[in-house]
Amino acid sequence: MLGKNSGGVTEEAVMKALSTVIEPELHRDLVSLNMIRNLDIQGRDVEFTIMLTTPACPLRGKMEGDCRAALAGVENIGSIKVNFDANVPENQRIAEQLGQKFKHAIAIASGKGGVGKSTVSVNLAIALAQTGASVGLLDADILGPNIPMMMGVDKMPPPQNRKLIPAEAHGVKFISMAFLSDPNKPMIWRGPMLHSAIRQLLTDVEWGDLDYLIIDLPPGTGDAQLSLAQTLPLSGAVIVTQPMMVAASDALRGLKTFETLNVPIIGVVENMSGEMFGTGAGSMLATNNQTEYLGTIPLAAAVREGGDTGNPIVVVEPQSAAAEAFSAVAQQVAARVSVMTLMDDSSFIPIEMIG
Repeated sequence: MLGKNSGGVTEEAVMKALSTVIEPELHRDLVSLNMIRNLDIQGRDVEFTIMLTTPACPLRGKMEGDCRAALAGVENIGSIKVNFDANVPENQRIAEQLGQKFKHAIAIASGKGGVGKSTVSVNLAIALAQTGASVGLLDADILGPNIPMMMGVDKMPPPQNRKLIPAEAHGVKFISMAFLSDPNKPMIWRGPMLHSAIRQLLTDVEWGDLDYLIIDLPPGTGDAQLSLAQTLPLSGAVIVTQPMMVAASDALRGLKTFETLNVPIIGVVENMSGEMFGTGAGSMLATNNQTEYLGTIPLAAAVREGGDTGNPIVVVEPQSAAAEAFSAVAQQVAARVSVMTLMDDSSFIPIEMIG
């Protein structure tokens, strides 16, 4: 349809103008990336859709502003309406190896316990779901599962067709060994049993279509991390640390573990930042290891209370500083995963083929 004249505004002129708008993270123009869809010209008025690589894109405002600025130079231009849609590029290896329909698997990891890794996992998963993404959450801390408590759910639906059906809360599907074991009895398992349990929670669950599967790992650098990397083609790992240097030194071991396993590092999150514990170790860890610093989560009593009561902060106090920080981290994680996916031409769908 290019070349059609509608009251003096041509599609050629519109597309030429939009071809000067650069996607901020992929560093190519929106037209060559095939991100301009559904262009409609009515007289002098223009409407189109920008097809994002994630519904959690943190830069949609900048792209819209740049498009409006570029189109302002088109002769006879009238009103401009910019819509957004999203099509998350998928990690094809997940479908090939597991047969599941989730596009990305993201591990949330730390070098030690007590850094709030599960809290980050829960709030990150919900924040992604709040953007419109389809999200699952796997509690891979087999020996110390606590995701159901933090999500406010104490049982899962009955199985169907010999498949486990995940529980669901706050727009997130999730599964945990807490649903399948006696909380009053310790689970004393060796490595092979952990490996089998993690694989079953990945393959024997009816996850459905997911944009993102967030995986809350146990602390440390042991069997669970190795089993996960062997079982699932991870899109990447997020490393969680506290603001102290001693915590960052432990987180460094977790980061290096995933590098050794050839799992991409998405970036580092500093949790519990503030007056009590200080700040800065997370950004230093990221800088020293040439990875992204994804953001800072402030220390706040409401975050802890939300985890204890099954009312995550991003749900009950979405305007709070902590909730906004979690949402910003979720956007950064989604953006990083999209960029990393599209840059890995050997394994993933090129952006020209999306949609």
